Amino acid sequence: MPRRRIVADPDDPALDPFRNLTDAQWRRSAEAADGLFLAESLHVVRRVLEHYPQDVHTVVVTPHAAARLADVLDAAAGPVLVAEPALLAAVAGFDVHRGVLAAVRRPPSADPDRLIAGARRLAVLEDLADQANLGALFRSASALGIDAVLLSPRCADPLYRRTVRVSMGEVLRLPWARLDPWPDGFARLHRHGFEVLALSPAGTEPPATPDRQAKVAVLLGSEADGLSDAALAAADRRVRIPMRPGIDSLNAAAAAAIAFAAFGLVEGG
Repeated sequence: MPRRRIVADPDDPALDPFRNLTDAQWRRSAEAADGLFLAESLHVVRRVLEHYPQDVHTVVVTPHAAARLADVLDAAAGPVLVAEPALLAAVAGFDVHRGVLAAVRRPPSADPDRLIAGARRLAVLEDLADQANLGALFRSASALGIDAVLLSPRCADPLYRRTVRVSMGEVLRLPWARLDPWPDGFARLHRHGFEVLALSPAGTEPPATPDRQAKVAVLLGSEADGLSDAALAAADRRVRIPMRPGIDSLNAAAAAAIAFAAFGLVEGG
């Protein structure tokens, strides 16, 4: 049974994984040094406790949230700290109105070749920087039949706190890996029989449902700049989402969901 205790001192060292969360640069460097990522919200922390309890380093929870999670809290491998909302806000630097944070050990980096070999539908992302968009994209990918996600070296961290929350925990379920070098790494996709389809407003054809046995990698670019010339050149074809004249493009997460629905393997009903 993990140690569960009340904390009343904001300087308690056990709270260190949850300090200064509004300082993004400090937080990212600290998480990297400790090999941790943070999960928040009742739904996401419940998912972590149900499926990855052995990886839980520490949980801090308000009394109200502790009651909501009572059936899973004791599964945590690390200590469970119960803190009043005001103390938790003072430590984190903001009002944690969801009432729970979990520091979780990062999983080992996945091997992109293994992910590619075991997939038929892939999302390939170039330089997505917006954490909320990335989280929403993972949620759509998981729901709409994508088997794994490959990210360029400059993509945002899928295990950043906001990304994990917006994805509703799907970044913990859907396999992902960095693809490096970029975009020369597309050669790995071609070796495994994938057709790389670049989603671009300059595409020449709309997305269409391919044969279910075909291997398709949907390539999407950043919110601001779209796909680079090098990535477009490395793709096999360019496809577009038909839109009314005068609209430049869709939000990256929205465009991804449409493409995943067109190319995915999920049948209706």
